[in-house]
This record gives sequence, structure tokens and C-alpha cells, in this order.
Amino acid sequence: MRAYEDWVFEAETKGLKLSEVILRDQVEELEQTEQMLFQRMSTNLEVMRESVEAGLIGERRSLSGLVGGDAVKVENRRKDGASLVGDLVSGAIAKALAVAEVNACMGKIVAAPTAGSCGVLPAVLLTVEETCQVSEQDLLLALFTAAGLGMILAERASVSGAEGGCQAEIGSAAAMAAAAAVELAGGSPRQTADAAAIAMKSMLGLVCDPVGGLVEVPCVKRNATGATIALAAAEMALSGVKSMIPIDEVIDAMGLIGKQMPCTLKETAQGGLAITTTGRRIQADFL
Repeated sequence: MRAYEDWVFEAETKGLKLSEVILRDQVEELEQTEQMLFQRMSTNLEVMRESVEAGLIGERRSLSGLVGGDAVKVENRRKDGASLVGDLVSGAIAKALAVAEVNACMGKIVAAPTAGSCGVLPAVLLTVEETCQVSEQDLLLALFTAAGLGMILAERASVSGAEGGCQAEIGSAAAMAAAAAVELAGGSPRQTADAAAIAMKSMLGLVCDPVGGLVEVPCVKRNATGATIALAAAEMALSGVKSMIPIDEVIDAMGLIGKQMPCTLKETAQGGLAITTTGRRIQADFL
């Protein structure tokens, strides 16, 4: 079974970025050239950009009418200079909502690692891009760091809400985004591991309780909170804050928690917010 710490050790030993180690691993495993892999990742990045842009234009509404238009509200407040949390964080919140709303409206997104958590990674990376002087190549490499961690999350635990709860979806996305953000901001391979661990620890136990069984409530807003947690974790790691529990052990803990979680709290809409009075009313009214 793969271990993220093994990649960190190799990167530090050879003086490489974490993404460069992951890229070499994938070239060998998939028997494709670096150019081919970069092209595929470039396509993913372009879809991420397009989904952010699409979600920040006009009043999108899902077929159920439960979500839509919130990304524009946050973005307008940010543009007005009224943000309580500052331009960077409010921008990330708006982007995360935008992509998640595009998904709910049947638009094109990148599952990162799932459709339900699609807003976290693009929101964080494109926000860091606006803040730091980074190249397109840097962004693509950061996506390889996120993808590598995603593979390990899927292997050691799960990225499925039906199997592991929302910790496996939004939690995994937040960890992936935190690691990628650290590399993009010039952090070390070790700091990517610390950021990922801090982000994942903050999401442990998060249940999957979609109202009406739709990936809309509370899923869309959780993308925004996941993005802010990722940014907070990245900031801590870049400042030298370490995770006392190594990332691979945190991932294993997430997997165990998912197994211990009752099925009513794993995407069945039989528990949590889905069975509140309002949740049941929404299901009866719209479905």
C-alpha cells in the first residue's frame, strides 16, 4: 500500500518537489510520457477555470431549486469591499460555491476527488494563483501533488461519501487542496504533508447527510467551508506548524471512522440534516 510519507522522503532526499516524485511514479505506472500526463492535467485545469467562471455569472439554479446564486452573492460582497474575512478568503468561498453550483446544475466540472467535493481544489488553487506569482506549470505540478494524495486517500481509506461519509469527500478534497496550496506557495514536501494532515484532522467524522438524497444541501456550502479549512491548514504548515499525527495515520484513522459510521450517515439521506423537520419537508415538496 502506498504511503505519502514515502514520497515525502524521496522528494527530500533527491531535492525534488513532491509533485515531481508523483509525476515520475505515474509515468512509470501508466506507461505514458510526462508530456501526455501534463496535457491531461492541463485539460483538467481548464475545466476548473471554466466552471469557476460559469458559476460566477448570473443566477444559476438547480433543477430542484434548492441551490444556486450564492456564489454570485459572495462575489458581489467581495467586489464591494465589504468582506468580513478579507479578499482572499471571500474569493475562495465564492469560487468553491461557484463550482459546486455548476455541478448541481448539471454543468461540467472536475471530480476532485468527487463531484460532490468538486469546488474545494479549484477554489484554493486559483485563489493562491491570484495571490502568489505562479506559472501555469506551477499550477499543473500542484495538481499532481493533489492527485497523488487523492490516490493514497482512495487506496488507504475512501473518497466515497457512501462508504466513508462526507469526511471522505470534502475532507479528502480539503487535504488535497491544502497540500497543493503549500507546494504552490513554495513550501517543502514535508509541509505539504503537515498541511494535508491538519486539514484532514479538521474534517474527521463529518457525516454525509444529503437532504432529499441530492448533492445540493448541505453539500454545496461544505465546499466553501472545506476550501477555508484547506487555506487555514496551508497557512499553518507554511508557518512551520507541524501535525503531531503523520498524514498516512490520519488517512487510516479516517478510513476506520468511515467503517464505524452507521449507514444512516453515509449518503442514504436517512440521518443527520436529511431527517430534520425542514429536511423532510423539502423532500416531500420537491421530490
